Amino acid sequence: MAKKKLKGTMTLELSDATSGEVLQTLTEENMITNAANDIFGLNPMGIFYNTFEQYPDFIWQDVLLPICPNMIGGLLLFPEVLTESADNVYPKSSNLPVAYASNDVNATANTARGSLNLTESKALDDGYRFVWEFTASQGNGTIAAAALTSAKGGTNCYGSSVADDTPFLLLGELDIGDLETEDQLPLHQCVEIDFENELIYSLSFSDSSVIIKKSRLPIFTVGLNEALNGCSYTLLDTQTLSCSTFKFLGNYTKYGDFLDGHDGYWYGFSNQGNSSGDATMLWIKIKKEDYSYEEGSWTLSNTYLQPIGTFASDSYPARKTRGVIRDGYLYLASYDKAGVYKINLSNYTDITLIDLGFTSAYKPLGGSGSSENYMVMVNDDLIIGYDFQIASDDSVIATVGSTRFKEIATPLFQYNEFLFAWTSSYGKEYMVAYLLTPFLASINNLSSAVVKTTDMTMKITYELTEETS
Repeated sequence: MAKKKLKGTMTLELSDATSGEVLQTLTEENMITNAANDIFGLNPMGIFYNTFEQYPDFIWQDVLLPICPNMIGGLLLFPEVLTESADNVYPKSSNLPVAYASNDVNATANTARGSLNLTESKALDDGYRFVWEFTASQGNGTIAAAALTSAKGGTNCYGSSVADDTPFLLLGELDIGDLETEDQLPLHQCVEIDFENELIYSLSFSDSSVIIKKSRLPIFTVGLNEALNGCSYTLLDTQTLSCSTFKFLGNYTKYGDFLDGHDGYWYGFSNQGNSSGDATMLWIKIKKEDYSYEEGSWTLSNTYLQPIGTFASDSYPARKTRGVIRDGYLYLASYDKAGVYKINLSNYTDITLIDLGFTSAYKPLGGSGSSENYMVMVNDDLIIGYDFQIASDDSVIATVGSTRFKEIATPLFQYNEFLFAWTSSYGKEYMVAYLLTPFLASINNLSSAVVKTTDMTMKITYELTEETS
């Protein structure tokens, strides 16, 4: 049977906003990435099977299919060129879109967003024609590259200062409340998922010791006695590290959290938060390869921190996490919520306060509950808070604050376009799966960058067609 190959051609037209005279026209051909193939072909943990009891058919019929104009139904415009690779489905956050559009008309005040021309856009015999239009006030800036994306990803990308349509599309949620609390704990204490080797690592602190549990979790293969449901794990190994300095501070509330350093180490931190004076933080650094570790205490001069997080497991799992690690630095919000501290893990005297430019509402991304997550990181470099983002160059993007998902107890664990987490809120526990929607379905670098100003309107015609190969 002959295979179908996708081909995309884009024409970008800049016109004088007053006279309508065409000022510049560019026509480019694009390359297609692996995004669509990933979404259709990977199916980690059986998320598109009925193992995830909620939403078994909803996504396929109403949100992702037909592919055009849904799973591919949006546009992203970038200020810098994109790396032309089929595996490049999320560019670095130093090159966030300057403009975008979805498969509908922009009825908001978001000037980064354009509108689909509903009359000229239509299905073709061999594909789809998208026509997007940007008024004089919309989509202004330097445009060096374009990409097709999902309709949801093109609505507000990762979030805007005007409207916030979450980039996280819920694919399914699985109730794991039937598990005993002691069996839920390794899931809610998860620090890392090794997707390729189908392993999860869970870290906790108890009785002057750090406990590391390595478990097998069926992700792509299922054993004879396993279920493909996100909670059928098998404990493989337990390691106990006796600590002389590191501990979880606090009495009734135990302050502390463990994070993946993405550098071959796990890190544990504990601090109680301080509104004045110097901050004290206990730490432990654990080598993943052999479980060797270092521990110590930092005194951070004139640093006023939010607590890194809390752990509890009395009647149900409860975890609150506030920090992320990126490129060798711990990011943790200031006590007054007006900034985020960046602390060098190799030299704790190297501390930078990133000014948000406003006082954040600093609410958890999943709403309030017994488990809360205040900052997450996606694509290994974009930090997302309740009403702000921090790009890889530490620039801050203010956004409308809103909840993005359920009350997640863990970080978001990313595999290509898919995100997983375990949630817990007052005895209601789930595993959840999301699709990160502002992906690159195509890459179209312009032969020369254009600059759109308030004196111009812009029209982009993008035809995606199927060819027999």
